[in-house]
Amino acid sequence: MSAPMSFGIFAVLSVGLADAFFLSKLGGAALAAVGFIYPVTTAITSLSIGLSAGANAALSQGVGRGDDAEATRRLGLHAIGLGLGLSIAVALLFWAIYPLIFAALGAGQEVSGNISAYVPVWALSFPFLVVMMITNAVFRSHGDSLTSAWIMVLAAVVNVALNPLLIFGMWGLPELGMAGAAVATLAGRMIAVALALYIAWRRGLLGWCGSLFSGLWQSVRKILNVGLPAAFSNAINPAGMALVTAAVATVGEAAVAGFGAATRIQSMALVPLLALSSGIGPVVGQNWGADKHDRAQGATAAAFWFCMGYGALVATVLALFAEPLAGIFASGDEDAGYAAIYLRFVGLSLFGYGLVVTANAAMNARDKAVWSMSLSLGRIFALYLPLAWVGALSMGYPGIIAAAVVANVIAGWAAVISAKGTGLLDTDNGLVTFPLKVLPQRA
Repeated sequence: MSAPMSFGIFAVLSVGLADAFFLSKLGGAALAAVGFIYPVTTAITSLSIGLSAGANAALSQGVGRGDDAEATRRLGLHAIGLGLGLSIAVALLFWAIYPLIFAALGAGQEVSGNISAYVPVWALSFPFLVVMMITNAVFRSHGDSLTSAWIMVLAAVVNVALNPLLIFGMWGLPELGMAGAAVATLAGRMIAVALALYIAWRRGLLGWCGSLFSGLWQSVRKILNVGLPAAFSNAINPAGMALVTAAVATVGEAAVAGFGAATRIQSMALVPLLALSSGIGPVVGQNWGADKHDRAQGATAAAFWFCMGYGALVATVLALFAEPLAGIFASGDEDAGYAAIYLRFVGLSLFGYGLVVTANAAMNARDKAVWSMSLSLGRIFALYLPLAWVGALSMGYPGIIAAAVVANVIAGWAAVISAKGTGLLDTDNGLVTFPLKVLPQRA
């Protein structure tokens, strides 16, 4: 389940890196604009992640229970209709108030001009993203992560391919600058969602069914019971990052640009952990629906061990190659210096962030979304954000770096405690004893 999603998530995150790479050629103001835009749009994108988590929990548990095909098709259509309606409302609201948001975050006049060229088109693309994410959740809930991954790859390939053509005006196309990156995103999402719906319809995962509106309220309640806390949980991190970016802005625009470049590189390094969180949801959901709790616990323990092992590997790589990686996506030496510092030290703590996102996905899949929301809320607002502002005011940029490390490590420990509290780690055969106790049972 997780391996194909690695390619899909890598492709999606590559869009952010491609934007940063090509827009850095337009100058520091454009790259700083990306630094402001990225956490805000990621926070809004959390609605799609939350709704897809809600759809996955409802559908995968139904598959585990053995619900009939018509019921699952109807539930899938309800999820898509709900997502489309909510995404249109959110896109309109964002388009109306985005100047106020970025002004409050400290964007200067030149940076704000670049933001205004990008955001309206991005808002238009948002409903397409939500429908694509929910349709992909339909695939994954039936055990098919490969199709979901390639839909994501398609959206990213179209986006990245169009980026230089529309940003710089190549091959006879108009030179759109910042707006060109947003138009490329819109095109990729439109093509991908059309293909996703077509495949799901042809396979019978979605389709016409008798009494389409039968059980609509139950479906909405079931999806939102997980979807709203999951959306809020996923929004907490980027929203907090937006507020942390405001703290970074007190250091200077070069720090914002370097911080933004570093967080994009960090996102790429986290791809296997994000894929793991995508893969564990259907596994936990189906087995919990089938009352095979020991298998869900074994999957959670295995995922946690992977987070720690991979975290050690990525920390080593980022420590060794921080400068050359930062130089690729920074617009100048000063930006690159800030990015390299972030990668070298925050990389040591990424195992903790992996534990958080994996625990959140597992808890969402078994209808414990309030636990995952509380975990994310504590990481950002009890730890990262206050420590970042204290660090920025007392030590400058190094203080912000220290805040990120402390928040990741403590939140990782809290993720293990939360997983035990929700029954996803056996308190007798828990994380420490997993290799000896769980594997022989399954063998």
